[in-house]
Amino acid sequence: MDTVANNQSAAKADGKDTTLIYRQSRWTRLTHWIWAFSLFFMLLSGLQIFNARPQLYIGKQSGFEFNNTILEIGAENTTNGPRGFTEIFGHRFDTTGVLGWSGPPGQQTQRAFPAWATIPSYYDLGTARVVHFFFAWILTTTLLIWLIAGLINGHIRRDLAPRVSDLRKLPRDIVDHAKLKFHHTREYNTLQKMAYGGVLFVLLPLMIITGLAMSPSMNSVLPWLNEILGGRQTARTIHFTVMLLLVLFFFIHILMILAAGPINELRSIITGWYRTDPPAKHEQPTERSA
Repeated sequence: MDTVANNQSAAKADGKDTTLIYRQSRWTRLTHWIWAFSLFFMLLSGLQIFNARPQLYIGKQSGFEFNNTILEIGAENTTNGPRGFTEIFGHRFDTTGVLGWSGPPGQQTQRAFPAWATIPSYYDLGTARVVHFFFAWILTTTLLIWLIAGLINGHIRRDLAPRVSDLRKLPRDIVDHAKLKFHHTREYNTLQKMAYGGVLFVLLPLMIITGLAMSPSMNSVLPWLNEILGGRQTARTIHFTVMLLLVLFFFIHILMILAAGPINELRSIITGWYRTDPPAKHEQPTERSA
């Protein structure tokens, strides 16, 4: 931090631009991209795994004799030929060409998610499970190390934990984001802290926990985990729901990057350097570790 401050002081003395600050540490940038790549491969391989049984249930049992299905993706024969459908809480929608029935013209097949959205593109449950679990362990290990390091070096408390002052700014932050009005500062705004905190401390841990609960090999190690979550089928449903929330976060995250200035945002997460708004005349720029 002292080196960055000294460099900026020297730049200011030389008349150079002092709004360019070192915002993201190497460790932050590294974990960001590890998580991004891991989640990408986990998503596409997870959709392939889902294709093996394209239904979601609530409860400990599943099957024809139970009426606890909340989501089903499949295909059915109609007078117009095979049609794909997605059924959510008993409401059925035609999703031919995307979900349930998809493929090149004349080569359509019944599959929940289309070939372009899965790894591998052809049906191979074994390969999908290997890819999924490999990147799941990478994500889990990296997240655990990040949490420990973040607690020790104060990064979580200093940069991610919302303060009372942040909560007071929340209404204003919501209005500014709705108007696509962004303030480029070293600190994360309240919405960013809440969004990143929700992903790092709620969604990712919940995805890991539900993933462990679905593993038969973990039943002997953590037999109580499955019970707490309401059974393996409920854990699978929660796992799928968390995946949808992470995808939603990703799209909102990308939209905010494009709206706030993609070059500046990408430079920050690739090189660590970030251009802030020029400080008001009565304000002095402050520095603290990223």
